[in-house]
Amino acid sequence: MTRLAGRAPRLQLRDIVLMVMLGAVFGFLYWALVQAWNALAVAMGPAGDLAQHVVFGGWLLVAPIAVAIIRRPFVGVIAEVIASIIEVVFLGSPVGAPLLLAALLQGVGSELPFAVTRYRRFSWLLFAISGALGALLVFGYSAARYDWWGQDILLLRLGMQIVSGIVLGGLLAKVIVDALARTGVLDEFAIGRAGHTPRTTARRGGQASASSRRAEAAAEVAEAETAIGAEAESGDSAAPPRPVGPAASADDAADRTLRDGR
Repeated sequence: MTRLAGRAPRLQLRDIVLMVMLGAVFGFLYWALVQAWNALAVAMGPAGDLAQHVVFGGWLLVAPIAVAIIRRPFVGVIAEVIASIIEVVFLGSPVGAPLLLAALLQGVGSELPFAVTRYRRFSWLLFAISGALGALLVFGYSAARYDWWGQDILLLRLGMQIVSGIVLGGLLAKVIVDALARTGVLDEFAIGRAGHTPRTTARRGGQASASSRRAEAAAEVAEAETAIGAEAESGDSAAPPRPVGPAASADDAADRTLRDGR
């Protein structure tokens, strides 16, 4: 099987370390987002039940970020599940085990668009679709769990959650990945090997420019050597120059004698 350009054949140790680190860091961020959700619910008053849909996309972030950087199957799903384990085991989330299932659905939905392209495309559109699918896939599970199906505001809930997924779980993930790539810290990962970071692109552009300059210099040297050789051959075949020195002086003296004798 032909190995895809810019990607290692399997997960390397640094990929695994990064995936675990992302999962752990976002586990803490997700826990902080729960506190923001509670505060927003209080601020929204009677509509506070909808607050979770406003911020829901924030719980989708780690999967597209991990996939965009490492570009191997299942890293987004695994990173999302690791984040949920951090929330439940280490931070004491009251949701408990159901949060692991929700994280699994979120990860599958978020990673699916990139898997369809075989992890080769990471456009703004794909990030937006990633956020929408992540929000949609877990919505059905949440609707059943919280008995939303018979509510008049079911479509409102769904619309708000998908919009939040697109903005916070998709487009914001793209912004974060691009910002990290510009620092150069991702150059050794698949995103860097594929030449999709500004630093690697600039470095490869600089290498190409240096090679071009060396080729131009070599061409100039070869042209100069050719010109010198042509001049040397031309000098050998030309008529001998007019004699100078005593012979020339004698001719000039004869000319002056004839002019004086007139």
